[in-house]
Amino acid sequence: MMGHLHVCRTDAPLRGTISVPPSKYHAHRALIMGSLAAGLTRVVGRIDAKHVGHTIRALRNLGIGIEIKDNTYLVQGGDYRPSTSEVSLGSCGSLAYFLIGLGCRSETPVTFTAEKQLRNRPIGALLEALRSLGVRLESQDDRLPVTVYPGLPEGGHVKIQGTLSQWISGLLMVAPLATGDSTIEVTGELNERHYLELTVRMLKKFGVEVEVSPDWRLFQIRGNQTYKPRPRLVLSSDISSAAFGLVAASLHPSDILFTATRSCDDHPERAVFDVLSRMGAPLEFNDHIRELRLAHDGLRLRGTTIDCTDLPDALPVLCVAAALAEGRTVMENVAHARRKESDRVRASMQLTRMGARMEATDNRIVIEGVRHLRGQSLSSYNDHRVLMSLAIAGTVAEGTTRLTFPNAYRISYPGFLDDMNSVGLDLHIESRKPVRQAAHA
Repeated sequence: MMGHLHVCRTDAPLRGTISVPPSKYHAHRALIMGSLAAGLTRVVGRIDAKHVGHTIRALRNLGIGIEIKDNTYLVQGGDYRPSTSEVSLGSCGSLAYFLIGLGCRSETPVTFTAEKQLRNRPIGALLEALRSLGVRLESQDDRLPVTVYPGLPEGGHVKIQGTLSQWISGLLMVAPLATGDSTIEVTGELNERHYLELTVRMLKKFGVEVEVSPDWRLFQIRGNQTYKPRPRLVLSSDISSAAFGLVAASLHPSDILFTATRSCDDHPERAVFDVLSRMGAPLEFNDHIRELRLAHDGLRLRGTTIDCTDLPDALPVLCVAAALAEGRTVMENVAHARRKESDRVRASMQLTRMGARMEATDNRIVIEGVRHLRGQSLSSYNDHRVLMSLAIAGTVAEGTTRLTFPNAYRISYPGFLDDMNSVGLDLHIESRKPVRQAAHA
């Protein structure tokens, strides 16, 4: 039976090296766009994250050949010829939002389904936008499962709210395949712009052109474009994974070297570096930002103002940093973080049970730093970011912290436990053994 992640307080300084894994944001886009390009695409930067595994399985079920050799994915792109009428997207929201529209390339109808947590998310706005482009699909209640029918869309003018960037990215991936030109207009608040920038950059690498307005609210896409295979595409390293080690190193006396195989300067959450620097973390970069050293004999972070518009994944761990920082931290524009794998604002508010002083409204969190936290039994809501963030909080809390869904970290950062323990933290999974019933005479 499922147990808990046990986290004990660590008082000794942290020492060692952490190799930052490749970015799953880049991996999803590269694998999917490679599947659309007739020919062989080589994607360098293997990542064992569960969500990337969902992407590989879904594409294989759609008839795309993907081999893994050493550190490279070999993607044989081309037409979608599903081996099954039903394709599971697992628990990966990004995969769902990117791939549903592309089901129109399938030679036969395909039904996309998912695990319960993802099936519960409403996606009506995305489905309506896809219909406006001309994608033929059916869904009972504007949620997964969704059945998509063959036939390229005609294109057109589409309006969609800027709440979640993945919805817009999904439209940007299918629009170039339309028989006519398309215009995508973003309405309301625009969140996660850096993720859209990543999508547009990746489209360009695969030979697809998108015209973008200066405010990133209007996208013009010419129809009948062709995705072109990439002979070699190296994935960026993942700042979102590095953030957990960076916050841990900021809260403990540390000397930790973070190494990356490639610069992180095109990562959507690169603002994490700026936030931690403003809070007083002594980040030292070298080798073209491929190495980052965080070393100090003890410090206390400072409160700051954080715009979370482009930081939905880093929000939980930044809440941990702010909970122990001196003074007040104000986290603005947090509402869209409520629509991720969990309501990440509500999940992060569990820090108050550990002694943190926090207040939250729909779109803001205000945190008054404290000097001490105490261990508690908390829920991770089966959200990998929440689990890892609360685990970092547990390393500076008195006593033991116990967290549910202890394996959730495998979704995005399968090396999390090994990396954290290698530098001196104490995290381990304790299984819950079934209770044996006594035999009756």
